[in-house]
Amino acid sequence: MDLQALNKVAEAMVAPGRGILAADESTGTIKKRFDAIGVENTEDNRRDYRELMFRSDAMKHYVSGVILFDETIWQNAADGTPLVKLITDAGSIPGIKVDKGAHPMPGFPGETITEGLDGLGERLAKYYERGARFAKWRAVIDIAAGVPTWGAIKANAHALARYAALCQANQIVPIVEPEVLMDGDHDIDRCDTVTRLVLKTTFQELFEQRVALEGMVLKPNMVISGKKNGARAGVQEVAEKTIAALKATVPAAVPGIAYLSGGQSDEEATAHLDAMNKIGGFPWKMTYSYGRALQAAPQKAWAGKKENVAAAQAAFGHRARMNGLASKGEYDAGMEKAA
Repeated sequence: MDLQALNKVAEAMVAPGRGILAADESTGTIKKRFDAIGVENTEDNRRDYRELMFRSDAMKHYVSGVILFDETIWQNAADGTPLVKLITDAGSIPGIKVDKGAHPMPGFPGETITEGLDGLGERLAKYYERGARFAKWRAVIDIAAGVPTWGAIKANAHALARYAALCQANQIVPIVEPEVLMDGDHDIDRCDTVTRLVLKTTFQELFEQRVALEGMVLKPNMVISGKKNGARAGVQEVAEKTIAALKATVPAAVPGIAYLSGGQSDEEATAHLDAMNKIGGFPWKMTYSYGRALQAAPQKAWAGKKENVAAAQAAFGHRARMNGLASKGEYDAGMEKAA
């Protein structure tokens, strides 16, 4: 393992003003997105949609890396150029989602375990050869009555650590993503308690599996109220509680934190990121690794039509720019209306 090289990639992934585009939707997930805009879920349409983002000016200015799905990393653009080359030509870093999804965890009703460790080393070697320099593995922790349990938290944290160790052995930077879901009706204090336990457990497992923290990026949830909670916490409280939780659990050796949006609206995710960076006083760089919060607007603008590509690229560019500013604490909600 060349830790200096891994650290260089990790630092580039969280460079100020830039963040990570999560374009790693599975075929089933992208179908839901396409159904909403009336687009058929074909391989060509999936390629065309992602190609329009990868060819946009926003890639050069606001996107440090792109998380790809297995299908996408092997695809070529309509003109035959590999999509990974479009990404690198824009000065961005190709990455790859390597987990095989969250599955029901035997003996733990209502909880899941993320699978995909079998054969991962061999897959990582092939992805590296294709151009991937970082990877992503998502663990899913739900909050509900009696959930999460210690057993599920421990098992998912261990799998994350094993994945991270395999990545580093193959000279790939692991994005470690322990996501505490915001789907329930819980308040922000319950999310805070669970998030702290999940992060503390994850870093203990990373330590035990000898993962070099300088060569990874953390992708956590924000400490936030559940979507079904009737009295959701405001932007400032989310920012303050998230930073406090991470300061208490995340070692300073980690180069950066790239937050997931986790079901927040576009502008909500941007405002929270901005508020945290305005507070400052933390040892890591903090940016975004958003999927829906970057892509909802361009998908709607595109609607599967070639004549809408420029409009879709403009919509993507706007959201990327807003989040790039938020990663430096320079965003203002008034910028949305001005645009």
